[in-house]
Amino acid sequence: MTEPQSPSTGTAAPDKVEEKEATQVKEQASTFGSVVFSLRRWWLRDVVGTVDQSEVIEKRREDCLLSERYLFMTAMSAGIAVLGLLLSSPAVVIGAMLLSPLMGPIMGLGFALAIGDYQWLKQSARSLAWGTVMAIGLTGLLVYMSPIQTITPEIAARTQPNLFDLFVALFSALAGAYAMIRGREGTIVGVAIATALMPPLATVGFGLATWNWTVFSGALLLYVTNLITIALTAWGMARLYGFKTSLSQRNTVFQNVAVGSVFIGLAVPLGFSLQQIAWETNAQRIVRSEIQEQFDNRSLIDELDIQFGTEPLTVNATMLTPVLQPEAEVAIERSLSGRFEQPVELTLVQYQVGTSASAAEQAQLSAARASEEADANARAEDLAQRLSLVAGVPESDVTVDRTRRRALVRAEVLEGATLAAYRALEDRISATEPDWTIQLLPPAAALPSVIEFGEEGPTMAGSRALGVIEWASTRVDVPIMLVGDPEQAQAAADILSERGVSVAVRPSLGPVRAEWSSPAE
Repeated sequence: MTEPQSPSTGTAAPDKVEEKEATQVKEQASTFGSVVFSLRRWWLRDVVGTVDQSEVIEKRREDCLLSERYLFMTAMSAGIAVLGLLLSSPAVVIGAMLLSPLMGPIMGLGFALAIGDYQWLKQSARSLAWGTVMAIGLTGLLVYMSPIQTITPEIAARTQPNLFDLFVALFSALAGAYAMIRGREGTIVGVAIATALMPPLATVGFGLATWNWTVFSGALLLYVTNLITIALTAWGMARLYGFKTSLSQRNTVFQNVAVGSVFIGLAVPLGFSLQQIAWETNAQRIVRSEIQEQFDNRSLIDELDIQFGTEPLTVNATMLTPVLQPEAEVAIERSLSGRFEQPVELTLVQYQVGTSASAAEQAQLSAARASEEADANARAEDLAQRLSLVAGVPESDVTVDRTRRRALVRAEVLEGATLAAYRALEDRISATEPDWTIQLLPPAAALPSVIEFGEEGPTMAGSRALGVIEWASTRVDVPIMLVGDPEQAQAAADILSERGVSVAVRPSLGPVRAEWSSPAE
């Protein structure tokens, strides 16, 4: 007879399975814990341990000082920025970004907040406030006195910030803070261009001077977004790299919550702005689709302008079509009002073109060429006017070759102006017209009286003097004579000869100087 099975025997197998699974979970947890421990040890020893925190903090403190240099560079950057915005010149605006010292106190805010140094925090805030107020005041004054007060594309681009701008500031600040902590501050140049602190401030000044609330508020929101995002990102990077803090555990938690709340507070209005931009983009697509449906495939929309801020929504369109559609405007307006669920006012101008398939394209190309030609003529006339002003001559004395994009003018003698000053005037005009070749022919004024030399060749001042001599020789068709110490004069002559300058040497006593050669020489 078979003996009855013990009750415990039937559950032996499941108990062993559960025990095995528990062992596997413990082993996995142990493995994961060891990986985390190894990563933490690597981070603290090989990354955080290699950072000289006192040196980093000392450098950041220097950048936050309210010094004469800080105020001067802020003023210069603001002036260049507003001129670049008014001229709609991206190159000039980028130059203002590179000069701006505002990044220093903003980064200082983040580092001071991270280590709990409220004295440093107040110093950074004071410097930033003075720089901000001065930049807005100066740019507003320049715009108020300027005859040009139109909203250029460069200005309009900074009046509607969105969530993408916050992410641009975030990623740029991460790169900037990392560069500052790791001692790779060459990256700051790229960060300054990416975040663009000064152009929004200049746009705020423009809005203030022209009493344009939309421009003022939009640019101010962009500046505040960049400022806060950079400061809080610097705070986060300093905490990540283990910078020592005097805050208690409770204060640290409170600070973390406050920082997170600020980011969320910024993201909400910027998110709504991004949503509005997306709606406007979709609205343009809908308008184009509704207009095109009323015409055949040979028709083209030449111009389309939608005023989203008006009530009712205003749409202005120009159509190139082989067959005019008198009822199209009413039908499109009714359809758009239904699609947008709001009143729409449409102004549709139709131009009849040839009946071939390419007639509309040809008409559109002709209109585009005519518009480009008009713009080019206006720009050339403006260039001639500016050259006549800096050269002190009538506008009729300026030679402008629109085909080759060359402009030439012979300057009058300007009291107290050196050759370096004439060169600076030419460079200033050339910077605004990068596609043109500008030549300002100076009078035969005195060449640099001293070309300084050091132990290893020309000094910095000497190199600038040689640059002026080289420039003058290409503008004034007269050979150059170098007079002075034979060895140094010959060295300077060799440098100029390599640059294609016709130069002779006359040994003499004293430092090297340059003169115009007489025909006898």
